Amino acid sequence: MAKQDKVAGIERYSRPGVDVVAVRGSRITEYFLTASPQGGDLESMFPAAAEALRETGAAVVSQNIFGVSNEDGAGAQMLGDFFSAVTWPVTWIEEGCEEESARAAIQIWAVAGADVTPVELRGEVVGSVFENGHARYCRLGGLAPEDTEAGNMQQARAVLELMEEGLNAAGMNFSNLIRTWFYNHRMLDWYGEFNSVRTQFFKERGVFDGLVPASTGVGGRNGAGAALMAECLACVPLTEGVEARTVASPLQCPAPTYGSSFSRAVELSTPEMRRLYVSGTASISPDGRSIYVGDVERQVERTMEVVEAILKSRDMAWGDVTRAIAYYKQAADCPLFGGHCRGLELPEFPVALVKNDICRDDLLFEIEFDAIKPR
Repeated sequence: MAKQDKVAGIERYSRPGVDVVAVRGSRITEYFLTASPQGGDLESMFPAAAEALRETGAAVVSQNIFGVSNEDGAGAQMLGDFFSAVTWPVTWIEEGCEEESARAAIQIWAVAGADVTPVELRGEVVGSVFENGHARYCRLGGLAPEDTEAGNMQQARAVLELMEEGLNAAGMNFSNLIRTWFYNHRMLDWYGEFNSVRTQFFKERGVFDGLVPASTGVGGRNGAGAALMAECLACVPLTEGVEARTVASPLQCPAPTYGSSFSRAVELSTPEMRRLYVSGTASISPDGRSIYVGDVERQVERTMEVVEAILKSRDMAWGDVTRAIAYYKQAADCPLFGGHCRGLELPEFPVALVKNDICRDDLLFEIEFDAIKPR
């Protein structure tokens, strides 16, 4: 293994096609795996990720797949071939898989030293639950409506209700939610309507009376043919010293200012470490306008400045990032990211480069990430 270092309970290393971050706590070890195609071979990610996972000896909590077709179940068959019995939630977004310059990635969250219990609804695994001694975590994924012929707004409502049902099955509710992800097929056609459905649902469930979760909302076609696919993360404290709080963006206004019901970031503090969940962030000015329209390089630069300011506000840095996804509107622009990071002399961190529509037609780039800093 190469590129290996250990700092205060966090170990980073890479093997062919996979970056691994291991976060070692007093009771469990968490692994964050980010796999990318080798030599342009999208299918190479599956055996590479599976082998890296086997080396950890950890149980999977969740898995995300981007940019790979699952037409006629071929992708799921490949997943089963390399990962054996899949007993965890899989969020599979096919967006961009048909393009010549397709970008793809696999991300896995796994834990060793804890029992991971599947969450099932209607005979299907939609989530995982585990404990680390300080808190109980629930990750739901691959949430899609049963009726894919319904209108977009009806499907959005159905997904939120399914999310609530999954949380309830894990002994939680929307008050425990700290992070959400929404992948909207043909997003630009109905993002405003989606926001109105989410805002209304959050009002009904009292979300605005407590913590409003961090979130990512980008475009993304799914194999189910649904208008929306979603995932989420929730947490219930088991000991004192566990607290989730919203984190403001020093360089942007709160998202609800322009009608999006999410927090710029959420920090979860435990006696062992602080976890920062930064929402999908794009080149938006302090007054909510898109800036550097048409200039992808300037949009990347500005977005990175914004999220770096969030990191610094919590006494964190790029070296604390455990997992990131950089979304580009055009797949051909994805290679720009590495050059930009090198230009800013940023340390290497695990990032999936994928093609997805951004929530506005004039935005070309968005990034989300998690960072962890031991106490």
